[in-house]
Amino acid sequence: MKNLSFKVFIDGAEGTTGLQLRTRLSAHGEVKLLEIDPELRKDPGERARLINQSDVTFLCLPDAAAVEAVGLCTNPETIIIDASTAHRTAEGWAYGFAELSKAHREAISKGKRIANPGCHATGFIAAVYPLVSRGIAPKNYPFTCHSITGYSGGGKKMIAQYEDENRAPEFGSPRQYGLGLKHKHLPEMQKITGIAEPPVFNPIVCDFYSGMAVSVPIYTSLLSRSISLDGVLNELSEHYFGSELISVHPAPESGFLPANEVSKTCRLKIYVSGNDRQMTITSVFDNLGKGASGAAVQNMNIAVGLPDTAYLEEGDKLL
Repeated sequence: MKNLSFKVFIDGAEGTTGLQLRTRLSAHGEVKLLEIDPELRKDPGERARLINQSDVTFLCLPDAAAVEAVGLCTNPETIIIDASTAHRTAEGWAYGFAELSKAHREAISKGKRIANPGCHATGFIAAVYPLVSRGIAPKNYPFTCHSITGYSGGGKKMIAQYEDENRAPEFGSPRQYGLGLKHKHLPEMQKITGIAEPPVFNPIVCDFYSGMAVSVPIYTSLLSRSISLDGVLNELSEHYFGSELISVHPAPESGFLPANEVSKTCRLKIYVSGNDRQMTITSVFDNLGKGASGAAVQNMNIAVGLPDTAYLEEGDKLL
């Protein structure tokens, strides 16, 4: 986009992701936010007018409403970035994780329909995509995934539950959920990595506001080729070489890995821990940053021809 002053509409700006986006985009020097009258925020006609007037529209809506919103767009030049689950595995939509490959980046830069990744999925895919694409792990590897997240990922209702001064004791303890193994992120975790079966996925919400640690255990005896701990570290480092937001590290010398290490940034750190027989690959990032609105702004930047981190450094104080 040659004109670097462009109009942006957020459809669903009252939810957690929408509010985060508004904050980030308000500080974005190339964006003019299109505002909707609060009384008309569910009016299809007014939403359609703003969507088609915009250069970029973000959808921060439930799945069904996101599908409806896409149908309101008749302007062939409007870029839609959907933060819902609705289009993450849909044909014709770019998957908004540019660091995975040149093909992913090109699809975002040329596409008019971009699906923003899920937060848990971001951590899993960051660890597993290079293993499969580089021939380290077979597609039929029996992946498991344990994901610890701050409570802000659950939206306004969950935030209110955790911050209620009269909350039940259970909110002070880590809580597993998705116990039926049918979590909404599983389809994209499987499709984007190309694995034969979805992982056995164990999400856990904890009593801190934001941050995530998504861990994937690995048995090297089940991999496609013999490789050491240092070998995996080197392969991942090579895969993400040159990335401004993703970095790869050995296990911390302290022996502890906090899930909120890069909270309030758009960074994602991958740690490779363990030994040559068993290891854990852990993605640490902010569920509201690289796991949601920060990634959405990065995708917008790429789609309109700006650098990935344009105006993210000021708002997120990247490390």
